[in-house]
Amino acid sequence: MHDLLDRRSFVGWTGALAACAVATKALGATAGPSAGDAIPGDRIDKAIARLDELAAAIMAKTGIPGMAVCVVHGGKTAYSKGFGVRKAGASQPVDADTVFQLASLSKSLAATVVAQQVGKGAVTWDTPVAAKMPWFTLSDPWIGRHVTIGDMFSHRSGLPDHAGDDLEDFGFDRRTILERLRLLPLHGFRDIYAYTNFGLTAAAEAVATAAGKDWASLSEEVLYGPLGLSATSSRFADFERQPNRAVGHVRIEGAYRPGPQRMPDPQSPAGGVSSSANDLARWMAMVLAAGQFEGRRIVPAQALLPAFSAQMVAAKSATIDALPGLYGYGVGVGVTASGRIEISHSGAFALGAATRYAMIPALDIGIIVLTNASPCGGAETLGREFLDLVEVGSITRDWFALINPIFTAMLEPEGDLLGKSPPASAKAAAPLSSYTGTYGNAYFGDVDIAEAGNGLQLKIGPKASSYPLRHWDGDVFAIAPSSENEADGSLSSVRFVRTEGAPARELTVDYLDKNGLGRFERR
Repeated sequence: MHDLLDRRSFVGWTGALAACAVATKALGATAGPSAGDAIPGDRIDKAIARLDELAAAIMAKTGIPGMAVCVVHGGKTAYSKGFGVRKAGASQPVDADTVFQLASLSKSLAATVVAQQVGKGAVTWDTPVAAKMPWFTLSDPWIGRHVTIGDMFSHRSGLPDHAGDDLEDFGFDRRTILERLRLLPLHGFRDIYAYTNFGLTAAAEAVATAAGKDWASLSEEVLYGPLGLSATSSRFADFERQPNRAVGHVRIEGAYRPGPQRMPDPQSPAGGVSSSANDLARWMAMVLAAGQFEGRRIVPAQALLPAFSAQMVAAKSATIDALPGLYGYGVGVGVTASGRIEISHSGAFALGAATRYAMIPALDIGIIVLTNASPCGGAETLGREFLDLVEVGSITRDWFALINPIFTAMLEPEGDLLGKSPPASAKAAAPLSSYTGTYGNAYFGDVDIAEAGNGLQLKIGPKASSYPLRHWDGDVFAIAPSSENEADGSLSSVRFVRTEGAPARELTVDYLDKNGLGRFERR
């Protein structure tokens, strides 16, 4: 789920649901009339005092195994605590130094790295990606030459939603995925928002190339090191080496259990950072101070501001009195019901991570919630409850009841055969040897169909991901995909095309055909 937007990711829901209000401040810059910035002097202390209770209630309601929470106010960490355990069934507790996979919170950290390079003069937000990576292009060569770092970080390149994520599921490396983005159809340049992990990753790679470093090293040099983020890394291997790390959990038969380990290095700038709540509190304090931390300038304010202010409409207003969802450069931007700007992002892996940060710059406050479970809305609920208490002194609604169904729907199985049964008068398949062989296309590469037991098996990608095929009707077989982007229980068709008495000449995998690239021809 690489981060919650489209069918599996979720960013900007606060903007889509917010009541109509007036924006006031972003990173200290006044924008429009005052929206009641002053709050009672003890309100933040009272909100913090309730966090233990609220966190415990969320964990009891959801069954999340472990959670870490930090609050930043006035440039300091005002609250820092862990709850639950790193791994279900074990005793090691979560604390505020436990390292979690951040999923798409990584995007906001990546934007901060880019902002530092913008401030240094190495690039600008308007630098074309191809200017630093001449090999990079898109299906429209003109767009390929002109798409900028900012376009990719605000998801307005025209690439389809979650472009390239399917290749990552099968084990393709970062360079291969970025090269194959040129094969995807475009759906509008700078006028349509479509969330793309690998579009953002392409922009980050361009920045790293300009710096003459790999992305993870650049991030360490210009952000993690200067801020003292000793537990933070953009390399999965560093996460694996952490003794105090949270194990990801998936929901099985109503309970969270340790799941398959998500290895997100190919999309590291977009979803591959690991960190602790205490480390992220230092980053958040720096952002709220417009790029300064403990008296030192980390990122120039004018380079940071574009990332943390609205650049693109991510979700249009659902009703005439509702605000749109807005997006900066790797950062969600919304307006609360009280009229204050809220800067935020959610992150999630279906394989076991759900994270959230939210800041209200006008009040110089922010909260970080990290969990080690597939998303259910718990992190978002706790963040929203806390900010309600800060802004208005009470929790304004049952946020979990609102948010949880959204996540539940995102994790539902999919597929054109889901919920169906083979026809009662299904036609027999041809001899299995009629289907075996190697098929391919430029985007996914080769698919191998082989006999396995009394049926067929499909293998695809560098990991040789293997799926049994169950006969459905005639030359149609069923496949049950299972990955970060395809929930367990999904059921899709594999349709072979053949002439009677001859081997099949092509096949189409329906769940891979969302962008018209699911057809494979016999090699």
